[in-house]
Amino acid sequence: MATRQELNSERDPEHPDYRPWPALWALVLGFFMILVDQTIVSVATPAIMDGLGADVNEVVWVTSAYLLAFAVPVLITGRLGDRVGPKNVYLVGLTVFTLASLWCGLTTTIDQLIIARVVQGLGASMMTPQTMAVITRLFPANQRGKAMSLWGATAGVAVLVGPILGGVLVDGLGWEWIFLINVPVGVVGFVLAWRLVPKLPTHVHRFDLLGVALSAIGMFLLVFGIQEGEEYDWGTITGPISVWSLIATGLVVIGLFIAWQAVNKNEPLLPLALFRDRNFSLANVAITTVGFAVTSLGFPLMLYAQAVRGLSPTESALLLVPMAVISGVLAPFVGRLTDRVHPRYVAGVGLLALPISLAWLSMAMEPNAPIWHLLLPIAGLGVANGFMWAPLGSTATRNLPMHQAGAGAGVYNATRQIGAVLGSASIAALMQARLTAELPAAGGGAGASEAGVSKLPEFLHDGFSQAMADSLLLPAGVIVIGLVAVLCFARPKNLG
Repeated sequence: MATRQELNSERDPEHPDYRPWPALWALVLGFFMILVDQTIVSVATPAIMDGLGADVNEVVWVTSAYLLAFAVPVLITGRLGDRVGPKNVYLVGLTVFTLASLWCGLTTTIDQLIIARVVQGLGASMMTPQTMAVITRLFPANQRGKAMSLWGATAGVAVLVGPILGGVLVDGLGWEWIFLINVPVGVVGFVLAWRLVPKLPTHVHRFDLLGVALSAIGMFLLVFGIQEGEEYDWGTITGPISVWSLIATGLVVIGLFIAWQAVNKNEPLLPLALFRDRNFSLANVAITTVGFAVTSLGFPLMLYAQAVRGLSPTESALLLVPMAVISGVLAPFVGRLTDRVHPRYVAGVGLLALPISLAWLSMAMEPNAPIWHLLLPIAGLGVANGFMWAPLGSTATRNLPMHQAGAGAGVYNATRQIGAVLGSASIAALMQARLTAELPAAGGGAGASEAGVSKLPEFLHDGFSQAMADSLLLPAGVIVIGLVAVLCFARPKNLG
């Protein structure tokens, strides 16, 4: 923890009233709530399926819709923070997120829940870029590692608190309370941010509405095609519209979005000039794969734990304790290393540990495997989490000029969320495909979910376990791309 002298030395001499650490702590509460909300849903997946009569694909849409609504506007909300102030945008986003959480908790159908999650995602998209923008604008470059270590520790603790809190709430009060718990936390977070976050200087920006439309349409078509592909047997959806035509159209529209960003002479939504910085580009590739892996790994693990092992939501969440504890313990240490050691080595440890641990966990997920066989690779996931977040975040933003802090934070968070939504969609499609292959007599994924995963017959345990284990190999493979990216990092400027 920083001393009083360090805190004073880190204040902006032109604005001595700025207090970076209290401001960061206030924003971290909201960031923590967003992360908890993402991890809390995975452990409640079986309960939502049973409570609302949803199948695997529908309940994954609860997460995918949230992530999609989070990812698309985050580019413009980062820019909005530059224009009207990160504090103002954060407070509006927190209000939207809190009210949408209340709506989620009061829904009675899966369709209503998905719509409410879209609104919740919009609120989260306004909040997240402001956290990184404040770190970039309040802390000097050679001190951002400490701030990023708090950011990384928050992610690690959220990994623990989210599933365990979710398990306790689902077991004791019902799945609705995983959303209703956000209401009092949101009120406290609003008061703290209102009092402790300073009003930072703003910059005039134009808004690329065409860019927003192209990115939203392209991402929706791509995600819908991937996630619904198995539902339509990767063929015709209706009339001339097929799964592959949706995916292809989505890729074309995303290509048009990138082309528009290149020729837009005003102020593009995605400032391609940022990618001239080698480390910024590589960090964005890496965080995309991290978002993909971290989001997707929870679904097969929690479904296996509850459907095959018969664990309660709380007991399932306790499986993640080694990961969260190790990640939280490592985060401050890694934060200090981030300001002194080449990020290639620090982040490389994390992105090497992640695919190894996922492959190990996949091999361990057998119907009657001793629990400690699962806990060892899960502990490896903790090492991966501890070494990933701080070096990737600080390396991405270290060389950015102050006037592009919001844009850079927006791009970084957008790529992370794009990875997350693609991971959510892809793991849903793969789980359904593997369930169909492994449980043909039960009708695949649909047959398994019709009986409710909490009532899965024992004769289906082998096939269900194999389907979930196979699904974990997808994030393991994707994260290797991120590992290659971080190994190509250049030595950053101002490295202590």
